[in-house]
Amino acid sequence: MVDRSSEERIRTITIAPLGLEGLLGLPPGAKGIVLFAHGSGSGRLSPRNNFVAQALRDSGLATLLFDLLTVEEARDRRNVFDIELLAHRLLMAAAWARGYMETGDLPIGYFGASTGAAAALVAEATHEGRVGAIVSRGGRPDLAGRALPAVEAPTLLIVGGDDREVLALNRAALAKLRCAKQLVIVPGATHLFEEPGTLEAVVEHARGWFLTHFMEAKR
Repeated sequence: MVDRSSEERIRTITIAPLGLEGLLGLPPGAKGIVLFAHGSGSGRLSPRNNFVAQALRDSGLATLLFDLLTVEEARDRRNVFDIELLAHRLLMAAAWARGYMETGDLPIGYFGASTGAAAALVAEATHEGRVGAIVSRGGRPDLAGRALPAVEAPTLLIVGGDDREVLALNRAALAKLRCAKQLVIVPGATHLFEEPGTLEAVVEHARGWFLTHFMEAKR
């Protein structure tokens, strides 16, 4: 059994000026850092995103899971669907990562779920700092609207094969993206990827996408 405590460090961080809480995972020799944009009111403790984050760290990628909303803001459900607000918070986190001594030189990627995927795309479309890659898990990229054609980072959309409505929305969003892009359908998966083996499939696709495009970003 691997003793992960000897290989990686996970620490609690705070992103100013709002005091957004986050969990920074730093494996040795990190090849990049992935910022998680949670959706639908989820946060840094999301079990699915933590599962993905651990797998990415096992592959040598640093991860930052953080709350996009303060506790008070999260009580207002309208904020959960305020894509511009969520995108702004993601940009704050990216600025923090670029300014932090141990992550400042690492390529940055965004991993978005549900509304968080739209926030990731809108944030990248501002071109406030380079983003190496974006991955969406069961996301709503359609909610990025007019920002889609402006996205430059290679973007991977992962959707469950049985999540038919969201799959249709992803196909429509894919057509509007002008960057390097791919749509991956995980057979038998529904929206939350709760079926056996489906979240592991997400991990495999996400890991390959980030590692490939982070290497290109360093060239």
